[in-house]
Formats: sequence, C-alpha cells, structure tokens
Amino acid sequence: MAPGAPSSSPRPILAALIFLSLVLSPAQAIVVYTDREVYGAVGSRVTLHCSFWSSEWVSDDISFTWRYQPEGGRDAISIFHYAKGQPYIDEVGAFKERIQWVGDPRWKDGSIVIHNLDYSDNGTFTCDVKNPPDIVGKTSQVTLYVFEKVPTRYGVVLGAVIGGVLGGVLLLLLLYYLVRYCWLRRQATLQRRLSAMEKGKLHKAGKDSSKRGRQTPVLYAMLDHSRSTRAASEKKSKGLGESRKDKK
Repeated sequence: MAPGAPSSSPRPILAALIFLSLVLSPAQAIVVYTDREVYGAVGSRVTLHCSFWSSEWVSDDISFTWRYQPEGGRDAISIFHYAKGQPYIDEVGAFKERIQWVGDPRWKDGSIVIHNLDYSDNGTFTCDVKNPPDIVGKTSQVTLYVFEKVPTRYGVVLGAVIGGVLGGVLLLLLLYYLVRYCWLRRQATLQRRLSAMEKGKLHKAGKDSSKRGRQTPVLYAMLDHSRSTRAASEKKSKGLGESRKDKK
C-alpha cells in the first residue's frame, strides 16, 4: 500500500458476510417419523406409517421413497417411490404386487400397506421424504416382524393394566363426588325446610303474642266494668235499706 493511501475498513466486508449468511442460510432439516416396530401375521396385511415435518409448504415436487433391507442383509433396495403426484411400485421385487399407496402429501402422510405378509418380509423399511427446497434431513426406519400369530406385547399388556387401574380410580372418584353432591344437596334441602319451619313458628308466636297483647286491655276493661257494676249494686242495696229504716 502506498504511503498516505487511505486504509480499507473491514466493516463493509463484515456487513456483506452477515447479509449473505442471512439470505443464503440453509433451510431447516426435514424430519421424518415412522413407527419403531410393526408386527404382522402370515397372510395378513400391515400398514407402514410415515409422516414428516417441514419448514416449507408442501411442494408439488414432494417425493416419498421406501427402501427395504431384509433381515440379516446388508443392502437396501428401493421398493416404492412417489413423485409428481404418482406412485411407482418396483415391478421386479418381492413386493411388486403387494404394496398399496395410502398416503396423502397434503396431510404430510407417506404411508404404504403391504398385503399377504410372509416370513421373508422380515426386515427394516426406510422412509425418505424430500420437500423441495427442504431436502436435507434424516430418514426414519421401521422394523417389521412377521409371525404365525401376532404375540401380545408386554407393553400392550402393561398399558391395558395401567389403563384399567386408572379407569377404576376415575370411576371411584366419580362415584365419590356424585354421592357427596347428593348428600350436600339433601342437607341443603333439609336446612331450607328447617329454616322455613323455624320462620313459621316465629311468625305464629308473634301472632299469638300480638293477640294476647290485644286481649289484655279487654280483660282489664271487663274487670273494671264488673267492679263498677258491683259497686253500683251495693250502693243501690244500701240506699234501699236506709230508706226502709226511715219509713219505720
């Protein structure tokens, strides 16, 4: 740099790097979900569920790919592909006439059904989803076990037992609160009846007291009248006696 030339500032370069990191930042990774294990009986059918989460809207170019790795095998082969709104089934594999597409990209569903299961179907199935521009992400795997008769899993039994216990507890709580509600309602009814009876008694007692209060002056008046009448009769008899004495 020549002497006296202005030194270049790193600020414009830093701002440009920040802008590029924001504009050209990669899309969030797509997330695919499947069951961990699936059980089926020989001759029956089984559904292999596959769903996904994406930061982008469902694209018209969305694609689903199912691969199968036999039990004990090393290589995985493609058995199903969905793209451009059309399902494509492998025409040469062991599943060529036994796979049915039941997914719906609008609901982020890429599930398939395998019919007429056989022991040779034991293995791992991988679901891969691409939703451009969201195409980066991990696949998800589900292991299929085929039996002569589907065994009852310990988790199912345990879940049923726990569900039964919880159901019994909820039923007991419901009965307890129902009995308590009925008892409280009955007590409230009895309390209202007792209050009404007490009010009736008080009202009747008030009427009786007022009646007695009205009768007291009448009694006093009757007593005064009888006394005055008696005094008048005594005076009259005394006057008659004196007049008889005078006549003699």
